[in-house]
Amino acid sequence: MKLAFSATLAASAAAFAPSSQTVRSSALSATLNGWTPDENAFAWGLPGSLDPVPEFDPFGFAKGTDLQTMRKWREAETQHGRVAMLAAVGMLVTEEPIEYHPLFEAYNKDIGPAIRHLDEVRAVEPLFFVALGGLIGALELNRAKTGFSAPEGEFEFQQVEDDYYPGDVGFDPLGLKPSGAAEFATMQTKELQNGKTIGNAWSYGVSSVQVTYVLPCILRSHFRYIQIYSMIAQELVNGKEIFVNLGLAEDRFDPSSVPVQF
Repeated sequence: MKLAFSATLAASAAAFAPSSQTVRSSALSATLNGWTPDENAFAWGLPGSLDPVPEFDPFGFAKGTDLQTMRKWREAETQHGRVAMLAAVGMLVTEEPIEYHPLFEAYNKDIGPAIRHLDEVRAVEPLFFVALGGLIGALELNRAKTGFSAPEGEFEFQQVEDDYYPGDVGFDPLGLKPSGAAEFATMQTKELQNGKTIGNAWSYGVSSVQVTYVLPCILRSHFRYIQIYSMIAQELVNGKEIFVNLGLAEDRFDPSSVPVQF
């Protein structure tokens, strides 16, 4: 099998940590991407609330949360959602019937369910994970230098800079970021909702805690959640690709053709 290393866009989220500092006046008055922090608004006025269940926060995480902590949580939520969406696209593209994969010769054989592809890479080329870890570390370092305060002077752990909008690391090669405040808020809300959809689907697929995730998705009328949950969970259970389980693609996968046996 011929391996060709390709650039992988990945990001991880900062861990949640409570803030003990009071909100600085400069942070309260700053306007970033059309957002001005409002301590009387839900989640300090950050985009993301969506009908038919606006301000959805059944556990009250946003209630009484200071601005610094809210910004850290939104940073984590945005980055986790982006990683989950990239992973979902990767699963669909690398499986039947598309079967495009930058690391495998997939044109002449079915390489199996995407959820096990990294196992196959590890068996053939363990050093790939060293390179992947270095790339992720470089991306995380860039994000830390862009959005978080340097550990000097009056420093708080994971302190977000006042002039940094959560998730806006300046990476926009296709120029998709809207210039208007209303348009930006709309796109941010879509990104957050799609990220939550896929993120919750991954959580459900791995944990299979149906009541925890199916009930909120019904309340929010995002019925596509259930479909995505089912597809990922089914792949985990029976080892078959998503479109094969849906009956839209032929099952050509031969487990004996890959280094890792299922």
